[in-house]
Amino acid sequence: MASATQISPSSVFLVSGGAKGITGKCVTRLVQHQPCTFVLLGRSSILDNEPDWAKNYSDESQLKKLIMEDLLAKGGKPSPMAVQKVFRSIISSREIKNTLRAIERAGGQAEYIDVDITDISALQQKLEATISRMGPITGIIHGAGNLADKLIEKKTEEDFETVYTAKVKGLENLLSCIPVSQLDYLVLFSSVSGFFGNIGQTDYAMANEILNKSAHLVKQHNPSCHVVAINWGPWDSGMVSPELKNAFAQRNIEIIPIEVGAQMMVDELNIVNQKTAQVVIGSPVFIPVSKLNPQLETHSIRRRLTLEANPFLQDHVIAGNPVLPATCAISWIANACEQLYPGYKFFSCINFRILKGIIFNESLANEYVLDIKEIAKNSSEIEFEAKVWSRSNAGKIHYHYSCQLKLLRDILSAPIHDSFDLTIDPAISNFDRPCYQDGELSLFHGPAFQAVENVINITPERITTRLKWKGVEEKKQGQFPIQTINPYVIDLQFHSVWIWLCHFHKEICLPALLEKFEHFADIPCDETFYVSAEVKSKTETSLITDITSHDLHGKVYSRFLGAKTTIFSLKLPR
Repeated sequence: MASATQISPSSVFLVSGGAKGITGKCVTRLVQHQPCTFVLLGRSSILDNEPDWAKNYSDESQLKKLIMEDLLAKGGKPSPMAVQKVFRSIISSREIKNTLRAIERAGGQAEYIDVDITDISALQQKLEATISRMGPITGIIHGAGNLADKLIEKKTEEDFETVYTAKVKGLENLLSCIPVSQLDYLVLFSSVSGFFGNIGQTDYAMANEILNKSAHLVKQHNPSCHVVAINWGPWDSGMVSPELKNAFAQRNIEIIPIEVGAQMMVDELNIVNQKTAQVVIGSPVFIPVSKLNPQLETHSIRRRLTLEANPFLQDHVIAGNPVLPATCAISWIANACEQLYPGYKFFSCINFRILKGIIFNESLANEYVLDIKEIAKNSSEIEFEAKVWSRSNAGKIHYHYSCQLKLLRDILSAPIHDSFDLTIDPAISNFDRPCYQDGELSLFHGPAFQAVENVINITPERITTRLKWKGVEEKKQGQFPIQTINPYVIDLQFHSVWIWLCHFHKEICLPALLEKFEHFADIPCDETFYVSAEVKSKTETSLITDITSHDLHGKVYSRFLGAKTTIFSLKLPR
């Protein structure tokens, strides 16, 4: 195990954005916890001599009035912009000086450098002299950042550069000046916007998510360094006006009190948290639902699928070829519809048909088209018709999937599956064999789709299985990431039907038609759940079942009603 470090009097922290705002408050609390040395970086300059007429005034309106009088006395024009510029310089200088004094009162040492961290040349030049006086840097706290909140269609390149470079280029420059190998601590001030996303903050969310990923990457290669990206929610600072507080309250977003947040940062640097590379401190950010356009619209979304981009497909190979699971097609359509209407969530689809499955071989099309047609919508629900199709090299259109789908503003409470039976049948000991990839009577699925632990009971009318899904890593999910619905765990519900058919009829099956699929709640990863399947009818070529996934008490996660599968003999190539 890599050795862990603790903050000591010899620690030297380089802090971007550290002389003002919440970063300054956090630094002040940290030095109270353990006196040490800080090199504070910021773009604002310190006024060596504040004007005499300003020294006894802190009220904004009074101070601005004095600034206007001074500008007039000097023959200048007291425009709002000119007044605001002088006001900011005075207030910034005061705040920087207060932070420096607070550090010194707590027994620490501090030096302030006015520099733009996105300017690597200036940063290197100014740091060199400071480090020679203060000693080697042992920790970095990257708290600098800018905002330019606007809807994405109104953002300019300048907006993006201002927001993105402060976070991303700033971190890159800091680590160019101070090698990670010499650091005991790397603390990145990220945001819940990067974790959850937030309207009007596409650039800010992107930049902060890069900080999150950077923390994990640095930690992976430098296990002895205490690395953490703190995804902060909004603080109760001067930037949060009463109007903004009210808006946060309406969205159930809690405000972080300054003293509480500063202490939480100190707590994150405790040695017991040395292994945690990312933490979220704040409420989830839910996107408010915008007013619906009553006009029913159509949408056409194109995408290219590749085997290389979807590693999970190697665990879903049929007859020697990777095949897209039907549940991935459902999630594809559901996710697209949700993105059209943020705030609404997938609940159900009906009449889902697998017309021509997508096989990753020479038949794979260059492009797949998802056509979505709105058929009804109101403030509580939206209904769509959807089709996925492609065109062959010869120009022929192939339809792959079709369904009707419903989004709800508020998902219904999960019902109870009142006919489930978890009584263990002692007469089915032959099911002790592995369920997966163990001969022709086993399921073909690889690790990403394996979860059946054992069969609890089985009769000609039904089957009950116990499952535990270990999950699939994010990079393996490729173009089909887990969002509202989890296509990997939902696919597992069909495995019980396969087992039943093999047991009683020595046949196998693949999904063909789903009369109705309803989703109420996520199935927890690495926790036991159950699948109860009831046989409705069987012919030589098809099997129709109702399949329900639920917990120990019968609470339903999701269910397929009228799930029709096509039957094959066991001679189907594996």
